[in-house]
Amino acid sequence: MLILLTNLLPETAVSDGELDTLILAISNGDPEALSALYGATKNSIYGFALSILKNTQDAEDVLHDLYVTVYSAAGSYRSQKKPLAWLLTITRNLCLSRLRERKRRGELPEPDRQTDLHWREAVTPEDRMVLESCLRALSDTERQIVILHAVSGFKHREIAELLDLSLPAVLSKYARALKELKKRMEREDETHA
Repeated sequence: MLILLTNLLPETAVSDGELDTLILAISNGDPEALSALYGATKNSIYGFALSILKNTQDAEDVLHDLYVTVYSAAGSYRSQKKPLAWLLTITRNLCLSRLRERKRRGELPEPDRQTDLHWREAVTPEDRMVLESCLRALSDTERQIVILHAVSGFKHREIAELLDLSLPAVLSKYARALKELKKRMEREDETHA
């Protein structure tokens, strides 16, 4: 299941050092660096935002807001060799701000029925429906942990820091999520066999 998830979303593989270089180039006003950063990180950012907001329009808005924020804040970025963690922290803050704003206004839109992740072309529509259904079955925190680990490549302790959870809690939720995903995938296979 983990291998399946990591192979689903297209994204350019870029090292932390390359991401650091891109953010530095953005701070120097290089618009092509912003484009390259977007290409290298958009699916991880979008998937994470979607796992928090559960609404494709809001996740797309946060995706846009993130890169606007990065463009203006790149000059204050200090590399700690974790540029994706920096981007996801900003994303999380933007998501929480959007949720607070919705709550303040009394607007709580229905979650999308379709998670609308940007799947690779090799994934059939049937497989995509099954995987989206399985991901929706997870709790919000479990879905975030799975996406951060399986799709974005974060280590469990990094996820614990990012989500403000203990490491044992992250490990437990991740194991429970994988068990649930496996069980649902097996059920789907049985119904289609």
